[in-house]
Amino acid sequence: MNDYQKTVKETYYEMKKKLAQLVPDIELRAKAELVREIRRLKHESSTIILGHNYMEAALFQTVPDFVGDSLYLSYQAAKTEVRNIIFCGVKFMAETAKILSPEKNIYIPSLKAGCSLASSITAQDVINLRKNYPNAKVVTYINTYADVKAESDICVTSGNAAKVLKSIQDKIIIFLPDEFMARNLASEVGRDLFLAEENISPDEILKPSIIAWKGHCEVHEQFTVSDVKNVRAQFPDVKVITHPESPPEVVAASDYTGGTSQMVEYVKKNKAPHFLILTECSMGDNIIAENPDKNILRLCSVRCPHMNQITLEDTLKSLREKIHEITLPKSLVERAKKSVEAMLQYR
Repeated sequence: MNDYQKTVKETYYEMKKKLAQLVPDIELRAKAELVREIRRLKHESSTIILGHNYMEAALFQTVPDFVGDSLYLSYQAAKTEVRNIIFCGVKFMAETAKILSPEKNIYIPSLKAGCSLASSITAQDVINLRKNYPNAKVVTYINTYADVKAESDICVTSGNAAKVLKSIQDKIIIFLPDEFMARNLASEVGRDLFLAEENISPDEILKPSIIAWKGHCEVHEQFTVSDVKNVRAQFPDVKVITHPESPPEVVAASDYTGGTSQMVEYVKKNKAPHFLILTECSMGDNIIAENPDKNILRLCSVRCPHMNQITLEDTLKSLREKIHEITLPKSLVERAKKSVEAMLQYR
């Protein structure tokens, strides 16, 4: 039986089997009705739904046709022949899907789903940095808006950033916009680091260096070394996993650092007795749901306020009304696509 053919009752029992330890029963019963209707409508309207790892478990585990990190989902959008796509993630993710699939209709359930990191830098900021460092290569993290990508040489993900930086021979690399990721990468690839706000002259830079923008993810910047120490005191055999958007001292205190997809794979393949996942709470819930045999400590207290804007209710409304379509000027798409496509050889 296909999902869209299931009754509300059957949908409820399916959700309960996987999510009972994460979602209260009364909530499961209410959300089963939404899930059932979303599945029916997306089938009737030939629409696919993409679900980012940070979506709440009741949504992530039920209605998306594809789940994963933002770049993987954008690839799936480009590969599918379906023209109507709802991206359950924040706005820059939906923009990336539009850049790679300009001919398709990309919708986002809520226009409030922004990103503190993506909002920390503008296209004009990049233009100004290029003037200050005319011979530098501009490397931009994919967690940015389309206009910033359009002013960049190459985009990167958390998974391939180190590989890209190691391949660049230019003395100066401008890395945007995450300061902590830049610091973590500088240590990994052996480059000096300066903040853009220091306004250091190119002539003063003698060694291969990174010029970093001072942007932060409001989720990952909250984790501390104390979080790690406190858990290790209770569970000495725990494996601590962090995201590279976290402060360098937290990364140094952890056992493994990687992007969202890498975190998922690490838990699947590792047989540690305990795991602590220092990232967005809902992603931790989704890893728990998919690894019921693993002992994953539910100590997360940080929920992304932007990802939290994407709900089953708004996803259903998006399906019914086809609202909040992502539109970008053709010229902007063409320029931004160059930096995204430059990244593809480093997958």
